Amino acid sequence: MPRYFIVLDYNGTPFHGWQNQPNAVSVQEVLEEAFTLILKETIAITGCGRTDTRVHAKNYVAHFDSVSEKLETEPNLVHKLNRFLPKEIAIQYIKKMHPEAHARFDATSRTYQYYISRDKDPFYYPFSFTYQLPLRVDLMNLAANQLFQFIDFTSFSKVDTDVKTNNCKIMEAYWQETEHQLIFTIKADRFLRNMVRAIVGTLLEVGKEKLTIEEFRQIIEAKDRCKAGHSAKAQALFLMNVEYPYSIIAKKEATDSQILKPNL
Repeated sequence: MPRYFIVLDYNGTPFHGWQNQPNAVSVQEVLEEAFTLILKETIAITGCGRTDTRVHAKNYVAHFDSVSEKLETEPNLVHKLNRFLPKEIAIQYIKKMHPEAHARFDATSRTYQYYISRDKDPFYYPFSFTYQLPLRVDLMNLAANQLFQFIDFTSFSKVDTDVKTNNCKIMEAYWQETEHQLIFTIKADRFLRNMVRAIVGTLLEVGKEKLTIEEFRQIIEAKDRCKAGHSAKAQALFLMNVEYPYSIIAKKEATDSQILKPNL
């Protein structure tokens, strides 16, 4: 059956994360309802990974299978889907892939960013965490560098998850200061549930000089979530990018197909 990748953005504020769950509205559920209605067949959508409640995403990737002719013949399909979807979800484009391409398992890395506002600002607060007290950003970056020396991040994982391993390979982790914000960027091959927010919350304790660099290392080594800091607030976290090997894109089925984008 033909397989398609969706690239989309979403404001996670009204949703209980990406993943379908009972008695709560998810991004996945809303998308599946829209695609099922517009394509007139039952559509199941697989995402590149979970995001927590109120967490946002840019360039999120998901896939679905469909035999609907509309995907090949209707140039305004993405525009039609976007008009039906709530204002918090916007599809960038849909692309036909080879049948084995998988949005989750083929991804080689994910990049998250966390935003801290250094001043009270009515235009930043819905998508950032306001913290106006002094922070030692230099110490926070030194602590972030310690992450590269470890692969087991049990101390930053939500307990009682269904994953087989808590090992992750972190590729980037650093803080940047702008005029009004502090931005943490972290890239890894995979992330555990609640991992980024737990890391940010613990790094903030380093910035407040309540934890030393050595104590931060000891928290990771303890492999105990109770040792780490509180999870940072969800509304300031964005999944920014998902990367795939070139071989996923370069196969004949992908390069020969059109890309469906909004036709405004």
